[in-house]
Amino acid sequence: MSTAVAAQPHKVINPWWVAAAVIVPTFMEVLDTTIMSVSLPNIAGNLSASNSEATWVQTSYLISNAVVLPACAWFSSFFGRKRFLLACILLFTVASVVCGMAPSLAVLLLARVVQGAGGGALQPISQAVLLESFPPEKHGVAMAAYGLGVIIAPVVGPVLGGWVTDHYSWRWLFYMNLPIGALAWWMVRRFVFDPDYIRDARPGRIDASGFFFLIVWLGTLQVILDKGQDADWFNAGWIRWFALISGLSCVAFVFRELTSAAPLADLRVFKNRNFAVGTVLVSISAILMYGPLTLLPLFLQSLMGYSSFQCGIAQIPRGLGLLAFMPLVGIMVNGFDNRKMIGGGFFILGISTLALSWLNLDLTQRDLFLPNFIQGAGLAFCMVPLMTVSLGMLKKEQMGNATGIFALARNLFGSIGIAMVTSMVTRGAQIHQAAMVEHVTPYNPLYQSAVQTAHGLLGSQVGAVKAQAMADGLIYQSMLQQSAMMAYLDDFRMLAFLSILAVPLAFLLKRVTVKGTVAVH
Repeated sequence: MSTAVAAQPHKVINPWWVAAAVIVPTFMEVLDTTIMSVSLPNIAGNLSASNSEATWVQTSYLISNAVVLPACAWFSSFFGRKRFLLACILLFTVASVVCGMAPSLAVLLLARVVQGAGGGALQPISQAVLLESFPPEKHGVAMAAYGLGVIIAPVVGPVLGGWVTDHYSWRWLFYMNLPIGALAWWMVRRFVFDPDYIRDARPGRIDASGFFFLIVWLGTLQVILDKGQDADWFNAGWIRWFALISGLSCVAFVFRELTSAAPLADLRVFKNRNFAVGTVLVSISAILMYGPLTLLPLFLQSLMGYSSFQCGIAQIPRGLGLLAFMPLVGIMVNGFDNRKMIGGGFFILGISTLALSWLNLDLTQRDLFLPNFIQGAGLAFCMVPLMTVSLGMLKKEQMGNATGIFALARNLFGSIGIAMVTSMVTRGAQIHQAAMVEHVTPYNPLYQSAVQTAHGLLGSQVGAVKAQAMADGLIYQSMLQQSAMMAYLDDFRMLAFLSILAVPLAFLLKRVTVKGTVAVH
């Protein structure tokens, strides 16, 4: 295709068709990060796995997604951005179908890794295409439309995931990507074209050594996060070896990127204080976002007997809070000290998460509305100004590299957060159970009273002998339920404490004066 012919579509295609073409695959990818959260217990039951093993479905996707992000710019230059975007959509869609057909957890995880690799490039490439399709004076409107699509996906994801799981099967959560992916592939092929600088690009060789160290580092870390709890973490010899390999690969990756003339990810950008502090804060925010998103559905389904759809409904307020306050934050970010907004956002997150630690087994969905809504508001106050301040003092040529590193940190610590909170629930339940067992003794009057009450209720129905055994079983089940609930509440308290710790870090950022419109990333 000649340059003249290739350039022609930019003159005749309405940029809003381009916007629609890139928003559809982005919506599909973002939707997949939240739609699974309420269906993990169903996946675990269907594939004969535990709840902690089911969370690997999320962590494997996030880690694989993170590996691809630093290499997006090079792949776009080497293959052409449009061809690379089409390939990623196709890979994501095909992998989704394989996920739906997975006969075992191992096959599902492998397909999720491939799906994450395909989905990693969708957001950054879509943003670049969108900004280049509109004139500078319309960037704000274009990014507002893009941001709205990104925000709506987390709102509808849990509800849609719960409804589909309850009425059909969790496998349809993956099958539904087939028509969306086909539409996205057709629209990108029809409306998106590479600009001259992409077509004329002559990329050098990829930093193969850096890419190798990145894959080994995150790959071994993924195995540790997935299998650590079952293997009793560092008490297992192979976990210690994997941790050593992961640590050495991380050091090698950092050394390579700092010394290479053409690094895969230019880590020198961390010399900028705002970017360094901002990356720490976005890592914490990822834990605070994915932690409750994983914990609450597990709590509601395993202890409260909620269906997947009911869990999805319970998650709506968080998305509504995000949706309600995001436009307000977008206005405030131009006139207020962003450091105070970020610190206030983390404080709001801490208070709302602490409120979840006061829940009990008598809660209703009404009790969940306010904490979740406020949590969404806190995320809104963190996300937009944090991106603005962290990248506000960088040069334009550093932006692509910096946003890739930023996204890598978000996905990496989101995965770590999921593994951390699920492991703490399992271990915390065991600790609380061991403490409660000490009080289950014939010499404890409360225990004796509970046994007699249960025996009296059951005796007339099943007889005295069976009633005694069943009474002990009921008390034991109640003890397991109570110990698990206390472990979940401990997790919420830990997340609240982490959020409050992040508040003073926000004031280590230098103040950035924002001019014009802020893009939503």
